[in-house]
Amino acid sequence: MPDQREEPVRDPSAVELFAGGGGLAMAVHRAGFRPLLFNEYARRACETLASNGAQRVPVEGSPWIPEPGEACPLIEGDVRDVEFGYLGGRVDVLAGGPPCQPFSLGGVAKGDEDERNMFPQMFRAIREMRPKAVICENVRGLLRPSFKPYFDYILREMELPFEERAGDTTWQEHDAVLRERILERSEDLSRRYQVVMTPVNAADYGVPQIRQRIIIVAFRADLEVNLERFRRLIEPKFSEAALIHSMVDGDYWDRHNVSNSTRERVLERLPSVLPLADGKRPWRTLRDAIAGIEGIEGCEKPLPPIPPEWLDRQEHYLGGFTDHVGWPNARIYAGHTPNVLDRPAKTVKAGVHGVPGGESVMLLDDGTHRYMSVRETARVMTFPDDWKLQGPRGEKMRQLGNAVPVVLGEVFAKAVADTLRDAEYGS
Repeated sequence: MPDQREEPVRDPSAVELFAGGGGLAMAVHRAGFRPLLFNEYARRACETLASNGAQRVPVEGSPWIPEPGEACPLIEGDVRDVEFGYLGGRVDVLAGGPPCQPFSLGGVAKGDEDERNMFPQMFRAIREMRPKAVICENVRGLLRPSFKPYFDYILREMELPFEERAGDTTWQEHDAVLRERILERSEDLSRRYQVVMTPVNAADYGVPQIRQRIIIVAFRADLEVNLERFRRLIEPKFSEAALIHSMVDGDYWDRHNVSNSTRERVLERLPSVLPLADGKRPWRTLRDAIAGIEGIEGCEKPLPPIPPEWLDRQEHYLGGFTDHVGWPNARIYAGHTPNVLDRPAKTVKAGVHGVPGGESVMLLDDGTHRYMSVRETARVMTFPDDWKLQGPRGEKMRQLGNAVPVVLGEVFAKAVADTLRDAEYGS
């Protein structure tokens, strides 16, 4: 009989575009995918990625395919200048959050007319790599009525990325073509993707932060994955109702050393009629994040308080933590209210001072308030304490505000890994 040799088993792999400060990249890596390439435009974010193990590709050099254990290559620069053909057939997951300014409520609201719209580059990367799955995170602004028709077009492009839009074609004309092609029977299912779009609140996934986003996941159609099982895997397991019940029952307070007056003040603000128990786990709060959360990798230890005399912009290495720096002159006024400790934090935004809504200010138990430290903000984004952020405070906060919370990304990345594994080996 001829010698029958098994094909070598290849590690599941991933590529991260628009990598930013590394939140989604870290989540995908934790889910078991070995990174083959990072790409990012912002200089400070690239410094962060490099300080955490990525290796810059020389300006005139070419990226390499790293061996297991080797540093992941980082291409610093415009994604439009990056060629991905060398990765064709080697990528299991393509992940990234294309710049969201065109669709953000805080942006200029130009939608598809904005040159910062990088979704076309995601589709180009799909064509050149042919990944088994795609994970894409973006803002809820995509669902606004004024953008919804264009967003539906984006989803159809994700479904048929090989139906490339001609340069002189409007998106409406291209959308009409896609609508027709979707109805046609395709013999080559490797050129089609099955798309699942999920609106999420990060707090529902164990992140100590209210953060409304959308996550788009696409699986190559020829893999015939079980989409219903994937949807079950990404069902949220945390709730506000469970947090309220844990406060009333006392379980929440058993974890925290607070005064009776603080406890009573919080309980007085709860609804007079309790929501129905739903069997989920309690939302995690800002107090939880600062005290340390068991089960969130790298965020288990308590952060020490910052004394008022150390609101001096100086690194005192409180408790050995870096970036736990006190910042002075925080203010509270109408429309600029602070985070409270016993709720998930407000959405972390890409700014430090002047951010509308007081998202970077926190109210303490004694009635005083101060700015959150970068380390506290990183905890709210579920970045581990040993993740090195580069740049001045404003740049570090910008990277965090633009990132995907690691725990949120991990839920979806692990669900993708399980779904692909089931499709390959059978569930």
